Amino acid sequence: MDYEINGLPLHVLLVHCTVVFVPLAALCTLLSILWPAARRRLGIVTPLVALVALVLVPVTAAAGQWLLDRVDATPRILAHMQIAGSLLPWVVGVFIVALAQWLWFRYGTAQAAGMRRRMGTAGSRIAAIVAVAVALVLCGGAVAAVALIGESGSRAVWEGSFRTGTDD
Repeated sequence: MDYEINGLPLHVLLVHCTVVFVPLAALCTLLSILWPAARRRLGIVTPLVALVALVLVPVTAAAGQWLLDRVDATPRILAHMQIAGSLLPWVVGVFIVALAQWLWFRYGTAQAAGMRRRMGTAGSRIAAIVAVAVALVLCGGAVAAVALIGESGSRAVWEGSFRTGTDD
């Protein structure tokens, strides 16, 4: 596949979508888990945004590989690619949590009541705390990975390639 549009590498364009959709999916997921009013308003949007993020990550990576084949592979670019390989598992986790929470609150109310009775109050609270902790770790990890990948990519492209206002 040719990963360019109007003469520009598609990776450069896709990166901006990925940088928006991954944190947006993480935010929507956490809001849906922690805030019932947000959950009601977001509804199916949360897992759909997470699905878009999930699709964008491998497409952006493939476009990045295509671009790597056409530029000089500097140590910074190789470091960027290595860090970028860590994003997909985080986004898969965010998607699974987003979908699971939507299905749970949409269709699992009868099962939830039965589970709460069997687990008791303490067990229900522990399960809720564990679920929220898992969501926080996955969403935080995804956002942190995006930040690290973006920082390393921008350094690979821009560091040392322009003059600052103090250079004379």
